[in-house]
Amino acid sequence: MTCIVGITDGKNVFVGGDSAGVENLNLTVRADDKVFIRTDESGVEWAFGFTTSFRMGQLIQYDLVLPQIEDVDRGNLHQFMVSKFIPALRTCLKIGGWQAKEKHREEGGTFIVGVLGELFVVGDDYQVGKPKMPYAAVGSGTNVALGALYALSGSEQTPEQTPEQKITVALEAAEAFNAGVRGPFKIVSTKAE
Repeated sequence: MTCIVGITDGKNVFVGGDSAGVENLNLTVRADDKVFIRTDESGVEWAFGFTTSFRMGQLIQYDLVLPQIEDVDRGNLHQFMVSKFIPALRTCLKIGGWQAKEKHREEGGTFIVGVLGELFVVGDDYQVGKPKMPYAAVGSGTNVALGALYALSGSEQTPEQTPEQKITVALEAAEAFNAGVRGPFKIVSTKAE
């Protein structure tokens, strides 16, 4: 199920997602979005796009207490995400009833998060990945979307497109070649400080 695509231009983060809700061979096109913007208490915008579970995404959207990004954290956002964001996320998912524990190991879900111009992928084991490329994708349409983004980003013959246009093409490609991806698509973006 799902294709979530994130792009950063170094200042803003753009996240787009599809509307499919898939269980086994059943498909529901959902009106509740898989991508959204949250603003923390200091006014910093965070972009999220989730796969795995609508329940997990709803907890992140409505219940997660975003940790404050201090000036010292801005120099190493990856460390901030690992040391401060993930503990807040684990607490939220545990209280909300969405957290698996097997053999003393907790598991959550997979999603993209962008903040202060940086893009991260959180895995179901709570590891925080920072892609080398200025884009990422998660969900069942990942490989098709990444291929489309790669093709759009590197060729001199490819006309320059906006991040929103690139995300749309990647999501359309995923929908064309993956049974678990369906429009309509939604794209959100953070605003640079």
